[in-house]
This record gives sequence, structure tokens and C-alpha cells, in this order.
Amino acid sequence: MKITKNRYLMGFAAIVILLALVRLIFPSVAAPRVAAGEIQNDSTLVEPVLEEAETKTVETKQADKEIAEDKLAAKEAPLHASTEPIPLSKPSEFFNADGSLVKHRILSVPSYKEAFPDSQSVQYASARRWGVESVQNRQEAESRKRELVFVGSNPYFFVDKMNRSIPYLVPRAAVLLNDIGRAFFDSLQMKQVPLHKVIVTSVLRTKDDVEKLRNYNKNATENSCHLYGTTFDICYNRYKTVQDPDGPKRRQVQNDTLKWVLSEVLNDMRRNGRCYVKYEVKQGCYHITVR
Repeated sequence: MKITKNRYLMGFAAIVILLALVRLIFPSVAAPRVAAGEIQNDSTLVEPVLEEAETKTVETKQADKEIAEDKLAAKEAPLHASTEPIPLSKPSEFFNADGSLVKHRILSVPSYKEAFPDSQSVQYASARRWGVESVQNRQEAESRKRELVFVGSNPYFFVDKMNRSIPYLVPRAAVLLNDIGRAFFDSLQMKQVPLHKVIVTSVLRTKDDVEKLRNYNKNATENSCHLYGTTFDICYNRYKTVQDPDGPKRRQVQNDTLKWVLSEVLNDMRRNGRCYVKYEVKQGCYHITVR
């Protein structure tokens, strides 16, 4: 007999109806079969799950009860139940066991000339690498402000009145100067010395400034590092006192003490590759060039 499309569809429909009738008459044929050796009924599978759920419920209730008791105890406890200091797990660099500040010793450097020996030639190479092209005069310097940043007095250092330089540096050197001022502040605080600012005495010089300076300063050279905006001078025999006008009178600090602290800061900066430093005896300053 030839199987046509209509006969095929009628046969398929008859088989579907037959299977539906079997499913209705014998519903167990659709139940999942359990392999041999596995769980034989649903009760053995459900009971362990119920037992585990009951155990977790008991543990959760117990944990909630303990948390509630801790909150109640904390609420009833006085705010200052004990004045004893909390013991530290390890010695702190900044605080004693009783919470007071650790006073650090002032060490300075063994020799200023040996600690800060960087010559003009060494600093000049770094100035040429990181600096701008030298400017002839102050009018030309005004047009170079896109390459330079203004350096003014701030909470960390004081810029002195300048006759032979102008307060501009390349950004890299300006960051170094600010870091030196902040480190000096931090070091004074750790050593419990009244706060003072370092004083910047010289920054960017024009060619005209260098020429005039050479008339009375033998140490001034034609190829000065100050021409490139990478170099500044910080005096070591003068400091700016930081004092609250409405606060208690500050104790006097000798300049030598502040010089020792500043030498430690510059020594760390130099060792960390941040700058070159020359100890200038006659000018009373540190000659510093960024690296």
C-alpha cells in the first residue's frame, strides 16, 4: 500500500493518541526508574535532607542568640570601662605602649661635605637633562611659563625675597622641593621639635642674573644650573618659625638643631636618587638639583 502524506499524518496522530491513553490509564509508566543498588524509595532520600536542615536551623538559632547577647552586653557596658592602654601586637615606630608619641633621636650626618659632595659638573648634567633651555632675561622668562611652574611660599617652605632669581621651576623640581618641605615637617614632629619652614633663597636665574651675580660672587659660574629651572638653594642657617599667634609661646630652637634635622632629610632624598646636593660653606645653603 502506498503511504501518502495524509495517511502518514493520520498514523502519527493515532500513535500519539494511543500513548496518551496509556499514560492516563497507567501513570506509573512515567515515573523515574531507580537503578539497581541505589536508593529504593523516596523516604530514604528525604530523611537525611530533613535532618541536615533541622541541624542547620538549630545552629542558626544558636548563633542569632549569641549575637543578640553580645549586642545587649555591649549596650549595657560603660563607654570607658577601662583606662588601660590596648597592648600592641608589635612595637610601633610612632607610638609607645601607653599611646604617647615616640621621640626619635636627631642624628644629623657625620660630615656635611662628605654627605653632600655633588659638584657643579654632576649637577649640570642633570640640569641639562631635565631642565628647559636657558633664558636671557626676565621678559623672555615670562613667555616660558608653559614649561615652568610658579614656586611660592606654602605651609611647607618659605620663599625668600629674591634679587637675582625668579620663583619658577620645572614641575619635577617643584615636586622635589615640596617633598623636602613636607619631610622636614614630619621629621620635626617625630623628633618633637617645634615646627619650622625651610627658606628657599634662589631658584631660576636668567643669563643676565648670572652675569650680574658673577661680579661679586666668585662661586657663580656662567653655566649655572639655576639657568634651567631644575635647581634651588635652601639656606641652613635661617628658618621660618611656625607659630599660632593665639597659642602658647613656642620654645626657642637653635638653628644648628634644625640644620641637623634638615641634613637627615636631604641625605635620605639623595640616597633615594631624588636629587644631587652640594654643601655650600660661604653661601650658607644647600645647592640642590633634581634627578
